[in-house]
Amino acid sequence: MAAPGGGRDLARITFGVLTIGLLLAGTLWVLRPFLGPTIWAAMLVVASWPLMRRAERLFGNRRFWAVALMTLLLLLLFVVPLAATIVTIVGNADRLVDWARLAAAWRPAEQPPPWLRTLPVIGGALEALWAQLRALGLDEMLPRLTPYAGEATRWFVREVGSLGVVLFQFLLTVAIAAVLYARGEQAADMARRFARRLGAARGEAAVQLAGDAIRGVALGVGVTAVVQAVVSGLGLALAGIPFAGLLTAVMFMLCIAHVGPLPVLVPAIGWAFYEGRSGWAIFLIVIAAVAATIDNVLKPLLIRMGADLPLLLIFAGVVGGLLAFGLVGIFVGPVVLAVAYKLLDDWMSDEAAEAPADDESS
Repeated sequence: MAAPGGGRDLARITFGVLTIGLLLAGTLWVLRPFLGPTIWAAMLVVASWPLMRRAERLFGNRRFWAVALMTLLLLLLFVVPLAATIVTIVGNADRLVDWARLAAAWRPAEQPPPWLRTLPVIGGALEALWAQLRALGLDEMLPRLTPYAGEATRWFVREVGSLGVVLFQFLLTVAIAAVLYARGEQAADMARRFARRLGAARGEAAVQLAGDAIRGVALGVGVTAVVQAVVSGLGLALAGIPFAGLLTAVMFMLCIAHVGPLPVLVPAIGWAFYEGRSGWAIFLIVIAAVAATIDNVLKPLLIRMGADLPLLLIFAGVVGGLLAFGLVGIFVGPVVLAVAYKLLDDWMSDEAAEAPADDESS
């Protein structure tokens, strides 16, 4: 609608844009509790969609049973490890209390174990630290740690109280994923139509690229983390390390975060040496070397299978997304960088194609 002077109705356009902005802000505010689980569910569904389609064919093209199977697998993936962790902690509460009492009364032996002195580079420093602990004693260290005890207790109570919220978030993620499995084609069509409206064919290609990037990261990061955690966890179980199952879950999260299993395996190796089980300690060293090597071999191969994108771009997206958005950034970061990289590459390709045409016309 034009103004009487022939120009546009600036007030009408301004209020229209403001109304749309307020409507979008209100919608996001209402959906705020569901945004995190929805993002996680979308990433999981996109990454595992080929597996769901394969299950659907196995069930005679019956979507219901395929959705039920994938939902059950997600429950096993999310809820069972959390429940197992809680059961492990509760079931070993007495043991943990006993260990705390022993730690309070523990005092290092007069001489460190012989293997400690022979460690390269750090052997001398560890021997000096042993002497300091022997001279100080944990009973004298406890008063120095008392100011931090209150804060640590409050942190622990806060984290334990959030377990119910975490469990609810997991269940909500699984429920949303089940809906997306059942209505995946409609959701994908809506995303493609929205992208086509924004950028025509390039927008639709960006949606496809985002899906490929998610699958590539899921294959590379997820599968590699599972293999590393399983190999390391079996090594801990065979070596008789306490809480091997709980430590395996911790290693899986560390591998997802690109830290690797070594922060758990190295103390386990030291514990085995301290207990005089040198053979099992050497066995764990071999396991640690294998688990650390898998990351450099398997991950690039799987990522290239899922998405034909530069590996440096994927790795930068995973690490940067993790630091910027938390755990879900493992998927969001590569998607953002992949789409931006593809759009920039297409834009530069168009400029290179237009240059010869301009030269010919001149």
